[in-house]
Amino acid sequence: MPLMLADGFEDAFLGVGRRCGQPDLAVYSIQKSVEILVAQGMTEDEAQEYLDFNTIGAWVGELTPMWIDAITLERAVEQAEG
Repeated sequence: MPLMLADGFEDAFLGVGRRCGQPDLAVYSIQKSVEILVAQGMTEDEAQEYLDFNTIGAWVGELTPMWIDAITLERAVEQAEG
């Protein structure tokens, strides 16, 4: 099955995510996606809101791309505990 790609976010593409028994997914960087939208004239807040509503929050089927928030393991553990 081909990957579903996010138009306009080619520079934020990180690679392919693989899961046992599931189709491969296109994987994108949230931080880089925000940078792309800011370069197009949005503020950081506008860019994050746009991404949250129009991309990250949009389910378009089992091939919906995955959006990665690159954080440290320490921060991830803190978030999970708190």
